[in-house]
Amino acid sequence: MTSRGNDLVWTKVLDADELPEGRVKPVTCRHRTLCMTRHEGSYGALDNHCPHQGGPLGEGSIENGLLRCPWHGWDYDPITGKAPGYDDGVETFEVEARDDGVYVGMPGEKEHFRTVGDLMMETLANWGVRQVFGMVGHSNLGLADALRIQEEQGNISYYGIRHEGAASFACSAYGKLTGRPAACLSIAGPGATNLLTGLWDANVDRSPVIALTGQVETQVLGPGAFQEVDLQAAFGKVAQWQQPALPNSKHAELINLACKSAILNRGVSQIIFPDEVPKMPADDGAQAGGPEGRVTPLEIAPPEESVDRAVELLARSKRPVIIVGHGSRFQMPGVIELAEMLSCPIITTFKGKGLIPDSHPLAAGVLGRSGTPVASWVMNESDCLLVFGASFSNHTGITPKKPIIQVDFDPMILGKFHAVDVPVWGEIGVSCRIFMDRLKGKISAVDQRGDLEKRWAIWRAEKKNRLGDKRGKGVNSASIFAALTRMAPADAIIAVDVGNNTYSFGRYFECERQAVLMSGYLGSIGFGFPAAMGAWAATQEDDPRFKGRKVISVSGDGGFGQYLAELTTAVKYGMDITHILLNNNELGKISKEQKAGDWEVWQTSLHNPDFAEYANLCGALGLSVRKEGELDGAISAALDHDGPSLVEIHSDVELI
Repeated sequence: MTSRGNDLVWTKVLDADELPEGRVKPVTCRHRTLCMTRHEGSYGALDNHCPHQGGPLGEGSIENGLLRCPWHGWDYDPITGKAPGYDDGVETFEVEARDDGVYVGMPGEKEHFRTVGDLMMETLANWGVRQVFGMVGHSNLGLADALRIQEEQGNISYYGIRHEGAASFACSAYGKLTGRPAACLSIAGPGATNLLTGLWDANVDRSPVIALTGQVETQVLGPGAFQEVDLQAAFGKVAQWQQPALPNSKHAELINLACKSAILNRGVSQIIFPDEVPKMPADDGAQAGGPEGRVTPLEIAPPEESVDRAVELLARSKRPVIIVGHGSRFQMPGVIELAEMLSCPIITTFKGKGLIPDSHPLAAGVLGRSGTPVASWVMNESDCLLVFGASFSNHTGITPKKPIIQVDFDPMILGKFHAVDVPVWGEIGVSCRIFMDRLKGKISAVDQRGDLEKRWAIWRAEKKNRLGDKRGKGVNSASIFAALTRMAPADAIIAVDVGNNTYSFGRYFECERQAVLMSGYLGSIGFGFPAAMGAWAATQEDDPRFKGRKVISVSGDGGFGQYLAELTTAVKYGMDITHILLNNNELGKISKEQKAGDWEVWQTSLHNPDFAEYANLCGALGLSVRKEGELDGAISAALDHDGPSLVEIHSDVELI
C-alpha cells in the first residue's frame, strides 16, 4: 500500500506487530532495501548498507541498545542511525506506525540514468545479438540490469540457467546453427571459469559467441580478492578476442570489436566487466555502436590459379566424390547443384550429417567412425575428392591417398594435417558457381547414382536385420533410431550428445531436412540438452530458416546427467524440446574402449534415478520405454507435448 504526502511517498513495509521488540528485519521498499528496527517501542528505517563495506544491517542484531553490523561489528543507533562517537552514520527515513501497519516515507524515485552498461548492451543489441544465457550474481548486477532493460524493450531474450556451462554450450550450438553470436553471462571467478568447456566447444568448431564475464572491482583487483581470477589468462587461449572494460575505455567500441571479431573470425569474444564499470554513468551524448560500415561481405572468389588446377582435375576425373563438413552448412544448394552436374556422390562428415537428405539419389551418408558402409565404399572407389568446409579430423578418416581439392574460407585450414593437391581459398558458394561455369562441356565423370542405390540397399537390409537383435537387456539402437527416423519431423533440429548414442545416431538415423548439432572437435559429453536450449532460442526468432521448427535432443544417461538440472530451465521458459534419453546405466563408450584396449572394465557403471519420473517432477512430460513396440507411441506423444518432454528408453549397452 502506497500514498503520497509532504513530497514523500509513504509505503507500507510491515504489518502491525510483525516486527517484535528488539529485532531488525530487511525490507524492500520501492527498489530500495531498508533495515527496519524496533527499539524501546519505536520504529526505525535505515538504509540497509553499512557505510563500512556494505554489510546488510537488516541481518544484524540490536545489542546493548545499538544496531550491530553482522559483518564487522560496527554499531549504530537503531532509530537515528548515528554511529556513537562519530558525526556520520546510516541514512534514515521517516516512519509512521498506523493502525494497519508500519509505513516509511521516502522521496520519489529518481529517473534511471543511462549507465555504461546500458550503452554497451544497446550496442550488443544493435549488432543483432538476440539471445543471452547466463546467471545473475553479485559481480555482474550492473550489467544484468542493463540486460533487463534491453529485454523489457524487446531487444533480447534472457534465459537464467542452472550452471554456466549450459549457457556456453547453448551459445555454441546457437552459433553453429545460425552463424550469428549469442551471449553468455557470468559472475567473476567460478562463474566465469564454468563457461570454459562450452566456450572451447565454440572455439574448436568455429562458432561465434560473446562471453560477458563479471570481475571484482578494479580497486581490489590484483592482490587476490574474493572470487578474483585472472580472467584474461584463464580465457587467453579460448577467446580469439578479449578486453577488460575499464572506467576510461571506449565502451561502445569494445562491444563493436567483440561482435565484429566473433562474427568474422567465427570464434569467442570475451569482455571482462569489473563490478563498478557497468554501473557508471555513461557520458552525455554517448552513442551506441552497431555493424554499419564495419563488416564486409564474405563472398570472396578463389584465386584464378587454384580454380584452373581444380577444374583440370575435376574435368578428367571419372569417379569424383564431394565431401562436405560443417563449414558447408549455409552453402549446400550450390554444392548439391555441382554434385548433380558431376553426377557424383556427396559424403558428409559427422558434423555435416543432414546437410543433404539421405533420400537424395546422390547422398552417400556419413564417413568415419560414426558413419555408414555406403560412405566408405564410395570414397574407396573414387579417383578424386572435392572437400568443402571440412577439416580432416582423424575421426572422419578422409584418405590422403586420393587426389584432393580442398575449398575453405580460412586459408589456415587448407592442408592443415597433410598436403592436398589443390588448396582453394574461397567462399564455398562462390567457388561452386565458378567450378560449374568452368566445367561446362568438360565433364568425363560417370553417373554414380546406380552404384549408390545398390550400396544403400545393402546397408538398409543390414539395418533391418539388426532390428531383430535382442538379448533381453533393453532395446537395441537400430530400433531406437529407426523409430526416430519415422517419427521426427523432416525439418527438426536435432542436438546430439557424445557417446555410443552418438555413434548409433550417425549410423542408423536417416536425415531428411533436419539440422544436426554436435560437439565436434571437442567431443564434450553433456552437450546435447544445453545445445537444444540454444537451438530452441533460435526457433523463437523471425528468421524463416528456423522459426517454428521442432527441437529434439539425444543423449545417453551419462551425458544427460551432466546438466540434468537444466530440464527445470526448459520448463521455466516453456522450451518445446523433446529429449530422447538412452539409459543403459553405463558409460558404454568407455566400457567399449576399455575392452578394445584389453583393459578391465572399471568404474563405468552408473547409478541413475528414474529419469521419466524426474522429468515429471520437474514439470515436464516424462515417458518410459522398455520394449521396441513402445517406441513410436512414446516418441509421438513426447513430440506432440507442448513443452519440454523426455523419453527414457532402457537400451542395451551392447547392441549399438
